[in-house]
Amino acid sequence: MYYAAANGLAEAFNKTLCNLLKKVVNKQRRDWHLRIGEALWAYRTTFRTPTQATPYALVYGVEAVLPLECQIPSLRIAIQEGLSGEDNVRLRLEELEAFDEKRLETQQRIECYQARPSKAFNKHVRHALSRLEI
Repeated sequence: MYYAAANGLAEAFNKTLCNLLKKVVNKQRRDWHLRIGEALWAYRTTFRTPTQATPYALVYGVEAVLPLECQIPSLRIAIQEGLSGEDNVRLRLEELEAFDEKRLETQQRIECYQARPSKAFNKHVRHALSRLEI
């Protein structure tokens, strides 16, 4: 049977989402359902250390265009606007071809990131077990 509390990744995300919502809702906390989009946008466009990327970039293959970049054009937006339609399509295809490789690299980073605490924990457990045997 499905038990949500047993899913550690879901619980960790829920905790992060609750913390984000606390920062954007009003004091009565009655408008959380109106602000959840903002909180999710903030989460999806924030750089994550374990993956060395944003969740948005891992899903779509490119970084999100922030609303501020539309008002105050960034170098990235200026370059894209200067490209012809054909060049823009070619650039996007190149990004998509490199996307699978980027996902594999991200998977390797996650595995290394998860192995560090596991290794540290196992090191202490082995020392404790060796003391019990004596």
